[in-house]
Amino acid sequence: MNYVTAIMACLCAMSWVWTAQARPVSYPGGVTWMQMNDMDSHAVHLHYSPTANYSIGYKGEYFRDEDWQFHGAQFNYLVKRWNKPSVQANLYLKTGAGLAFSDYQSFDDETSLAGFAGIAADWETRRWFTSYENRYVSAGNIDEFFNQKARVGVAPYIGDYGDTHTWLMLQVDHNPSQDDDITFTPLIRVFKGEYLAEAGVSDQGDVLFNWVIRY
Repeated sequence: MNYVTAIMACLCAMSWVWTAQARPVSYPGGVTWMQMNDMDSHAVHLHYSPTANYSIGYKGEYFRDEDWQFHGAQFNYLVKRWNKPSVQANLYLKTGAGLAFSDYQSFDDETSLAGFAGIAADWETRRWFTSYENRYVSAGNIDEFFNQKARVGVAPYIGDYGDTHTWLMLQVDHNPSQDDDITFTPLIRVFKGEYLAEAGVSDQGDVLFNWVIRY
């Protein structure tokens, strides 16, 4: 493990914190810290929202199978928000640019410019939730891939403001570059105030755990 891998591991260990709505843009002046673990990677994302329309921050991600890392800046932009009395929907553009560091076979100790781009959308009521997200990643000779995922969820009870809220969800991942290109992950989301946690196990036995806090 080189020093960059060690830094990444420390950041992941420190980041057992997330937010009530795990969205890529916060309220004006809001700071959000996100930590994500799934079948493909460990990632941390710290962003600041100068306005309610965009956020800018640091993104670090370690891809386990290919043994490479991304470190750089991520920009999130709220393209459109629909607010109705009982429904809210959002459409975001997410992009990032930085450096990739590889420890994998012939790419050992290789560094390359890297970037990604994708969209994220969600629709929810107090009872039902759906979302979709995709991403194209390019890291020079180190790696290049496209993936996408979708979720459906239901709240088993409707809580009041300040209560602990629970969602039961199913996530479907599509990774065309992998042998098992479609993965299903049942998970539970719990949030209260500015804290949110998610946990689940996929049909391939991989653990998903996410934690967020919004300041």
